[in-house]
Amino acid sequence: MSREILLLVDALAHEKNVSKNVIITALELALASATKKKFESGADIRVEIDKDTGEYETFRCWTIVEDEELENLDAEITLTDERAKDKEINDVIKEKTDSVEFGRIGAQAAKQVILQKVREAEREQILNDFLARDEKLVSGQIRRMERGNAIIEIGRLDAVLPRDQMIPKENLRIGDRIRAVLMKVDHTARGPQLVLSRTAPEFLIRLFELEVPEIEEGLLEIMSASRDPGLRSKIAVKANDQRLDPVGTCVGMRGSRVQAVTSELAGERVDIVLWSMEPAQFVISAMAPADVVSIVVDEDKHSMDLVVAEDQLAQAIGKNGQNIRLASELTGWELNILTEEESDKKNQEEYSSVSQLFIEKLDVDEDVADILVKEGFTSLEEVAYVPEDEMNQIDEFDEETVAELRSRARAAILTDAIAKEEKVAEPAEDLKAMDGMDADTAKLLASKGIVTMEDLAELSVDELLEVVKLDEEHAKSLIMTARAPWFA
Repeated sequence: MSREILLLVDALAHEKNVSKNVIITALELALASATKKKFESGADIRVEIDKDTGEYETFRCWTIVEDEELENLDAEITLTDERAKDKEINDVIKEKTDSVEFGRIGAQAAKQVILQKVREAEREQILNDFLARDEKLVSGQIRRMERGNAIIEIGRLDAVLPRDQMIPKENLRIGDRIRAVLMKVDHTARGPQLVLSRTAPEFLIRLFELEVPEIEEGLLEIMSASRDPGLRSKIAVKANDQRLDPVGTCVGMRGSRVQAVTSELAGERVDIVLWSMEPAQFVISAMAPADVVSIVVDEDKHSMDLVVAEDQLAQAIGKNGQNIRLASELTGWELNILTEEESDKKNQEEYSSVSQLFIEKLDVDEDVADILVKEGFTSLEEVAYVPEDEMNQIDEFDEETVAELRSRARAAILTDAIAKEEKVAEPAEDLKAMDGMDADTAKLLASKGIVTMEDLAELSVDELLEVVKLDEEHAKSLIMTARAPWFA
């Protein structure tokens, strides 16, 4: 019988083009399944086949688990069991048992198990071969539609194009050949499945790589892309060869290259933007066709205020905010549109606010405060810690004045820090008046930002116990009392 097993393994491995290990594993499962019928339904039966001789042995197994994790008495034991002596958690104890004869398994049952494993191995092999080719842009034919999703045949593989990854308003039908970008491999119970997209920005990038050979040659590089699928998109390009015009190269002779991309994207309009390592210049290019008058960059918030003329406002924002949104996604900066009038008003408000801060905190007159603001100082920290040489270059200040301003700024910063530490919120009356609440607990809660009964009601028991030391029942009672108004 052992010879028969080896012959079967060799034949199936050769016929199905899978490894012998896959066939042996399938046989072990089939034999274990047949043997299991002689034991309790929860028993763990394992079969081990010798790959060289074809001989096999059958074992009944028990896994050692923690006392509280013991669920299946037919296949699990704890450390207190005699059989677990000198063993550890998760160790498996094997007990040899009689093997069933290969010929009595039932040919059909064994065949089904084996063929299932073989099919899985075949699919896995085909998938691995496909992934090894690293094909990001794929092409295939629509075989069928399932609940709005398109099932695409790509060689010997099937892939799914979900409904939400189709370009809006495009009418796909069975038999159509389409392109899409591979997004991920979804491992489901039915096996791995390729998931495609026609709406991802990467699809736009891959189409340009297909149409513009200079990209593959490394002469051009696509830096980023953003899309409003089916309507409009932006793509940023730069030239690694200074003799090339990156925008013109992507557009192609008489627009042939960009038109080919647009046609694949169901008429989606594509703006090709010149990338720049200077963020402000990149944003100005990304905002085309709108003209930007000036830009204020806030590095800390990673945002920019873009000032445009009144007659350019609608174009800068775009329909439903499309232009500003795509430019923001393309550049990675948060962009805010302002008219020149709004910009002047905002600047004046900021100027007045900073000037008033210096007047109050540094105890100086309006003239000194205005000088600091005009020189670009916007905070007490800048006055206190900017290099002294820079402040000494201000014509209106002598060294003594600079030293005094820096001293006052540091004192004001220290005073504010102390005041902030000492400032503790007082608990609200409804929190203090709750049943089961004492004054000390209410003050402690308020110091942690839990000021009102509503604040307390929004906490979980675990969150409350992290703030104050209470027994769990008391904590539950307080929270339920706080939540009582919700159910009134």
